[in-house]
Amino acid sequence: MALPLGAAHLLDIANNGYKPRLGRREVMTRIAISKFGIRRAGIAIFIGAMLIAAAGGSTPALAQTAPTTVVLVHGAFADGSSWDKVIPLLQAKGLNVVAVQNPLTSLADDVAATQRAIAQQKGPVVLVGHSWAGTVITQAGNDDRVKALVYVAAFSPGDGQSTSDLNKDYPTPPGLAHPQVDAAGFLTLSYDDIAQYFAPDVPKAESNLIAVIQGPVRGANFDEKVTTAAWKSKPSWAVVTKNDQMIDPKLLADSAKAINAHVTAIASSHVPMLSHPKDVAAVILEAVEAVK
Repeated sequence: MALPLGAAHLLDIANNGYKPRLGRREVMTRIAISKFGIRRAGIAIFIGAMLIAAAGGSTPALAQTAPTTVVLVHGAFADGSSWDKVIPLLQAKGLNVVAVQNPLTSLADDVAATQRAIAQQKGPVVLVGHSWAGTVITQAGNDDRVKALVYVAAFSPGDGQSTSDLNKDYPTPPGLAHPQVDAAGFLTLSYDDIAQYFAPDVPKAESNLIAVIQGPVRGANFDEKVTTAAWKSKPSWAVVTKNDQMIDPKLLADSAKAINAHVTAIASSHVPMLSHPKDVAAVILEAVEAVK
């Protein structure tokens, strides 16, 4: 059927081609289709963002912060199991926990073992050292992932200092008066010295176990020097053990003051993580909260 066309309309067709006029129903249908397309595009963008996040990418709204990890470093005459009472207390608070197994063969070797543990973590690290491991974390703690240091009855030497340098102005503790030294220069403690000096405030069966599993430590380690002390640039906490017979308690107190640490004093032997695990865990948790 022919459409009635005016002169103006015919001229428009000649210039631009024929364009059929749309009725109201057709116009509304095209608008609805257009709106559906916009909604569908929005859905596609949202799904795309979710797929990016699942693949390891991120968008500002979906990015998540990796959890804090507490890296525990054992000292001389011990191994990683010395933290076995503290570990579950930290995990109960939702923290990742890693206990380093130090070879105790040199400062450099122990620092390397600790650095490997730090490097495996995705988020911030609170680095905790006991006894000799205070020297280890003082060097290893310079890693950018480390946000705080916790010294548990531990040495904290400064730049160019060794563990022996810290000890020289204090009396020799009774627990180190008669170490057993093998042909390679590695030190161990007798069962009696473990029970009397190292861990006198734990049950006898437990001190016996400590003696059995103790890690021999190379004596020359204590003369090896820290190059850069991490406590100069990282906040520090210190557990000072008032009944310690392996490190002079005054040395511990003086060292904690020298590094400007947050100090908690405990009436404990040299192994507060075994005899007072809740107190030690509380100090570590304080450090974790402070650096969030």
